[in-house]
Amino acid sequence: MIPALMPTYNRADLAFERGEGARLWTADGRRFLDFGAGIATSSLGHAHPHLVRAIAEQAARVIHVSNLYRIPEAERLAQRLVETSFADSVFFCNSGAEANEGMIKAVRKYHAEQGHPERFVTLCFEGAFHGRTLAMLSATGNEKYLAGFGPPVQGFRHVPFGNMNAVRDAIDETTAAILIEPVQGEGGVRPASLDFLRALRATCDEFGLLLALDEVQTGMGRSGRLWAHQWAGIEPDVMSAAKGIGGGFPLGAILAKEKVAQYLKPGTHGSTFGGNPLACAAGNAVLDVILAPGFLERVDRVARHLWRGLEDLARRHPAVIEGVQGAGLLLGLRLRPEVTNTALQDAALAEGLLTVAAGMNVLRLAPPLVIAEAEADEALALLDRACLRVAPGAAQAAAAQ
Repeated sequence: MIPALMPTYNRADLAFERGEGARLWTADGRRFLDFGAGIATSSLGHAHPHLVRAIAEQAARVIHVSNLYRIPEAERLAQRLVETSFADSVFFCNSGAEANEGMIKAVRKYHAEQGHPERFVTLCFEGAFHGRTLAMLSATGNEKYLAGFGPPVQGFRHVPFGNMNAVRDAIDETTAAILIEPVQGEGGVRPASLDFLRALRATCDEFGLLLALDEVQTGMGRSGRLWAHQWAGIEPDVMSAAKGIGGGFPLGAILAKEKVAQYLKPGTHGSTFGGNPLACAAGNAVLDVILAPGFLERVDRVARHLWRGLEDLARRHPAVIEGVQGAGLLLGLRLRPEVTNTALQDAALAEGLLTVAAGMNVLRLAPPLVIAEAEADEALALLDRACLRVAPGAAQAAAAQ
């Protein structure tokens, strides 16, 4: 018999009743170090006092009014995002998939208004993940996710990740934009090289395309800068954000330059819940913390410390780990074929560490941005023990004792 809660997830048999910082506790008192952060979403960790206070105070005033009226909290958040990014204007929604959908609409609308409605195809990359709507499944291009949902939505073409020749070969008179994650999260925590991002920007300029960045997972400080593309010294034309932008409260955003945003006029796009007072109170609280002096520098410092520790872990467990990849506090352990990422994830869970599996047999680490070196070291110690559990021959050795 089907459960009341639709079984669309393979859930671990864990239910958390409270959290603090990077730690979570179950109802029976078990404690876990959270290096998944709700899949890179709980950017300030759990029960952050400033975020909790902002949400509670706003909820006591007004939660929702709809976009039929002005929303000062949204106006303030949009202005702050404009001041700290390439963008001239911001649209708020509820999730990363919605932000990506709206971003593709903006791309198509831009070219149609320029007199080129035939330019509606977005170049995407193999290994991408852009969301679970029908269009974003098609942008993702993963056959496993598309199976059973009918023909893919038109307007997406896929090329190998990191291959500039393939990108240029795929451009034709129908091409509208190039869409890329600075670091492929679900696809295996694979970072695009900074040179590749720069080359994409130059190619878009050369062919009159828009550069669309999916920073749903990499944005809002996770790379050690507010936006991951800032490491490459480039600017997109339009960008999606979500996950960490609300610190765990559902919030997404489309950030765009004026040349793109100007065509999203009343009636072209909308959202019932997007940008409501409560969501934007959360977004402003997150920005308060992340934009505080020294915060992003601390994220970068802790991330580099964790990276060095993971490289050392890989050296000590060559039968388990092939390498380390990622950027900032979005890092992955690339595992040997003999060890599955789900096996190491389960072993880490048994040691009290929460992690997230990713594609290409990678174990993803995306802790709250508020962690310190001490918590990174604790995670490394737990991973060390987890590697011992899954090392080839470990089960036989344990049985022989």
